[in-house]
Amino acid sequence: MTIPVFTVLSREYCHLCHEMIAALEQFRGRYDFRVSVVDVDRHPELEEKWGEKVPVLLDGEREICHYFLDIEAVEARLARMK
Repeated sequence: MTIPVFTVLSREYCHLCHEMIAALEQFRGRYDFRVSVVDVDRHPELEEKWGEKVPVLLDGEREICHYFLDIEAVEARLARMK
């Protein structure tokens, strides 16, 4: 079984980013997954592509949601991998 790895494109000073990361924790215990947090300000190519949408939750290269956690989309993704 492959463990899903979500990437949160974030900024250190972004309260929405911190909220999205915290909101992902509600799935712990029911699902096994990892979260990688990437600061877009340290990666010019990511800042150029995603800068206005941060925070962004990615599954690989695929955007799941931005600004706020889409609980249904994350639940559906995790349920498919269970």
